[in-house]
This record gives sequence, structure tokens and C-alpha cells, in this order.
Amino acid sequence: MDAFLETLFKSFPLPLLIASIVASILVLGKAADVLVDESVSLSLSWGVPKMIIGATLVSLGTTLPEVSVSVLSALDGNPGIALGNAVGSIICDTGLILGIAILISPPDIDKRLVNRQGWIQVGAGFLLLAVSLPWSNLGSTFTAGGGVTQITGFVFLGLLGLYIYMSIRWSKSGKPGELEVGMDDTIEVDKSAPSLRVFVKLFLSIGIVIFSSKTLIPAVMETAGRLSIPEEIIGATLVAFGTSLPELVTAIQASRKGHSELAVGNVIGADILNVLFVSGAAAAVTSEGLKANGDFFKFYFPAMIIVLILFRIGIMFSKKQIGRPIGVMLLVVYLLATVAGYLFKN
Repeated sequence: MDAFLETLFKSFPLPLLIASIVASILVLGKAADVLVDESVSLSLSWGVPKMIIGATLVSLGTTLPEVSVSVLSALDGNPGIALGNAVGSIICDTGLILGIAILISPPDIDKRLVNRQGWIQVGAGFLLLAVSLPWSNLGSTFTAGGGVTQITGFVFLGLLGLYIYMSIRWSKSGKPGELEVGMDDTIEVDKSAPSLRVFVKLFLSIGIVIFSSKTLIPAVMETAGRLSIPEEIIGATLVAFGTSLPELVTAIQASRKGHSELAVGNVIGADILNVLFVSGAAAAVTSEGLKANGDFFKFYFPAMIIVLILFRIGIMFSKKQIGRPIGVMLLVVYLLATVAGYLFKN
């Protein structure tokens, strides 16, 4: 199928290629959205507390497009897209999505929750940077670059399991509603839906996510080749934006209804999973691991760290609400990183 898709996309004119990418991204986002809703419906019908659903299942569901695209990219021999998607999704989630959510409706925050999860968010970003550095030859950081090894990928997956376990424990011991991330009237759940029908929709949505990812990757690679844009930059911008659509749609919808604090919680969880789940799974499935060329260290890793630190500073100086100036600054960093990546590509 991969060879067929590559041949097919080579015959497409550039406008049709771009249209194919947009269509795949839209289908990917919608399928992931259905996946989240059906997962929540199934869990509620089984009597699982909403706090646990919000802390684990919803966050895992919204990052499935990133995981699917990154893992398939790594398996197809395109590790640049895999790591670029993980790093770019953090920049997009924190810079673009949070920035928009804060501008639409400055969110009220529970500082105890945001601080606890937020420090894990920042720590995960620094951890990804640290393991990607070429420690044996730091002088080559901005030229040859570094990468995430396969062993590190397995370690990340182990840390993912620990994070989910701790999230469940925190949700059980926390205040009622503390970790109900993404659970609100912004997600409509049919509690009476038969489990069989829910299971069918659940597995169909998973299949559509995987199929959309399989069509997205060769279309992106062909477009990047024609425009002479490195795959790492495509992965960190276009693909990252596309796979972050579930978070973006949720953030805008929640903010318009005056519940932008849901977007904050969802993005924090998504950033952690982009490191541990997305890059971890993609690195684990290939013996070569994930390559991080010099552009990562010139533009994308610094942008990732800046948006994470900026968000942390915004939380530290906020009282009960994150102000719109923080949203503006997050958006500016996102735009600068995106423009710089294209203007100064190798």
C-alpha cells in the first residue's frame, strides 16, 4: 500500500497534493475527536470516575494522531517527521493553542493542579532536549545534531506508565473535579449507548486515524521534496499543526463556552505525552532511533523550551486567572519559530 500511495502522489499536481494533505489532516482530527468521545462514553458506562478519565484516557486519545503519524513515519524511514511532529506539537499546543484559548477567554486556574502537572510538563521538555544532545561531541550540536536512541524510547514508555499511574493516584486523592480535564458540556456523551456500538465506533475511529496517517505521510514527503523543504521542518510545522487539531478544536470550543481552563489542562497533559508517548513510541520501533539534526537545536528545541518556560512564568505571576498578555507572548513565540524554521532551513 505504501508503494502504491507514493506512486499515486507523485502523479498529483502540487495543488492536489496540498488538498490531499488538508483532507487527511481534517479526517485525522475528526476521527481522533470521535475516539475521545466514545472512549469517555464507554468508561462512564463502566462506572470509571471522570477524574481518572480526564487524567489518562482523554489525554491519550487526543495525542493518538501524533503517535500514529510519528510511529508510522519512523517505520517508513522518516524519523525527521517523527521527532519533528513531537517537538512541533509541543510548540503548537503551548504556543498556538494555549495562546488562542487565553485570548478568547482568560482561564481561571487551580494553581495546585497546574503547578503539579506543569512542572512535569516543563521537566518532560528539558528531558527530551537532554537525551537528544550529542553528549560525546557537543561541538557538533548545531551541525550534525543528535537524536533519541531506541533504548531511550523504551525508557520514555516506562516513564509514561509511571505518569499514568501517578495521575490515577492523584485523581483518587484530589478534590472532586480536580482532574476532570476535557470533561464538560463541551463533550457530549451518550451514557445509554450499547457497549457493542461504542466498541465498533471506537475501533473504526482508530482505524481511520491510522489510515489517515498512512495517506498523510507520503503526501507530505512528496510535497516537501517538490518544495525543497527538509522533512524535519515539515514535521515540526505542518504535520504538528495537523495532528494537534483535536486539541485546537477542543480549546476553541471550550474557550467560547467560558471553560478555557479545560484547554489548559488538556495541553499540559498533551505536552507530557508528546515527549513520553509520541517520541518514546516512535524511537522504540526503530533500531536507529530518531535523528535530531542541527535545525532542531537552532530553532525547535529552543522554541519548545521558551514556550514551556513562558507558560510557567505566566502561571507563577498569575493569581486566579491567566491574563491575555501571556496568550499574546505564546502566540508570538509560535509564529517566530515557524517563520524562522522556513526562512533559515538548510
